[in-house]
Amino acid sequence: MNIFDLPNLPRPEEVTDVLAGNGTVRIERIISTGQISDWYDQEEREFVVLCEGEAELEFDNGERIVMARGDTLLIPAHQRHRVSRTSSEPPCIWLCFFY
Repeated sequence: MNIFDLPNLPRPEEVTDVLAGNGTVRIERIISTGQISDWYDQEEREFVVLCEGEAELEFDNGERIVMARGDTLLIPAHQRHRVSRTSSEPPCIWLCFFY
């Protein structure tokens, strides 16, 4: 698989592909084309790599982080957050490592 091989876009929902996992670690490729998310409060830590596109994440403490191609972010477990903006051209291609 090549992470830059994309399905027909745009789609109404994000596209999520689980690339690997073993019960302790899960790796996902997520493709966003303008979607935003509800609030997350995850059991796992999440290490995010934005491979393409631009996005903004919002945290419940009011902090906002703007991400661009190549940026990474570590989100601790139970850190409430949401994706408040994603680019559609180019689409956002995320690699997310949950552990």
